[in-house]
Amino acid sequence: MALILGIESSCDETGAAVVASGEKIISNVVASQIATHQRYGGVVPELASREHLRALVPVVRQALAEAGQTYQSLDAIAVTQGPGLMGALLAGISYAKALAFAAEKPLIAVNHLEGHIHAVLLEAKRKGNGQMEFPVLALVVSGGHTHLYLAAQYDAGWTYENVGRTRDDAAGEAFDKVAKLLGLGYPGGPIVDGLSKHGNPEAVPFALAQMKHRDRNQQGIPTGARVRFDFSYSGLKTAVLRYVQLHNLQASIDARRNALSSIAKPTVEDYLGLCDAQTFNLIASFQRAIVDDLTSKTLAAAREYDAETIFVTGGVAANNELRQRFGREAAMEGLPAHFPSRPLSTDNAAMIAAAAYPKFLAGDFAAMDLSAESGLVLR
Repeated sequence: MALILGIESSCDETGAAVVASGEKIISNVVASQIATHQRYGGVVPELASREHLRALVPVVRQALAEAGQTYQSLDAIAVTQGPGLMGALLAGISYAKALAFAAEKPLIAVNHLEGHIHAVLLEAKRKGNGQMEFPVLALVVSGGHTHLYLAAQYDAGWTYENVGRTRDDAAGEAFDKVAKLLGLGYPGGPIVDGLSKHGNPEAVPFALAQMKHRDRNQQGIPTGARVRFDFSYSGLKTAVLRYVQLHNLQASIDARRNALSSIAKPTVEDYLGLCDAQTFNLIASFQRAIVDDLTSKTLAAAREYDAETIFVTGGVAANNELRQRFGREAAMEGLPAHFPSRPLSTDNAAMIAAAAYPKFLAGDFAAMDLSAESGLVLR
């Protein structure tokens, strides 16, 4: 049994976890920075870095204490190398390197996106369903990423081919920005998800951008290159803004924002009392547009590449409507769709430790000159 300490600090969550042999979570501790960034309506990179510096030592100590382990009893230390915020990544990497050097343990660098994919595997193994049919099509959808990967397994390792990505805003970023625009606070995804059930998703006919790909000629016929399934959500965000302007909603938005600013921890009842039917319809229609786009393109890619299994992971994978749609529509295609549990959907260190295990078996260790890569590509 290999015990790996995972450390995650790519954005605004400081995480530490101890995972045994890539499948058993012994401890999983996350320190959230929501309260720090809430007043700004989004993550402030410099503040995120400072909060990681404050939280890393106590979070790692708590993870070890809950696991009943010490630095000496660990077999390796894994850390997120990227992608993410440079300062935030450097905080975690610097601490992980110091721990590995002092404890004389191997250091393993993990791609944050691969961590999200392994969160699905980790959840499946916890349920006794670790065997997957390949190829796997993985949709990684969060505040900073909207990617489609065709994944294959070789020996104990994995390879990834990107077959789709966002051209501008990620889906989770669009949720946060629209929530901020409507005066709903931060983080926007859970708020929009909760309020959408009170509106009519067909009330506002939003249209998603039709992407033009370099892999198609003027008649729309593939030229021989691999077909891509890219995403774009900046136009949808602009459409919401335009709707607000055309329907004179700004006064009610300002009133809602001011009312919520005086409430330390708004409840569902607070939000319900501060939104009218038109706002609920707008929220529901916005969410439906994103969910439609994510599910339709992912299933189209699965058909194109003959995928046998679908993974949906990342923070947006916690969205209720997205889970229901994939569960229903993937089943109609005869494809099993797997999600991580909600705690494993958002950034956490257990997924980093799980993704590090195949690297541990292969002896794929990082050198002590390891540095952060904010735009690290998953291959």
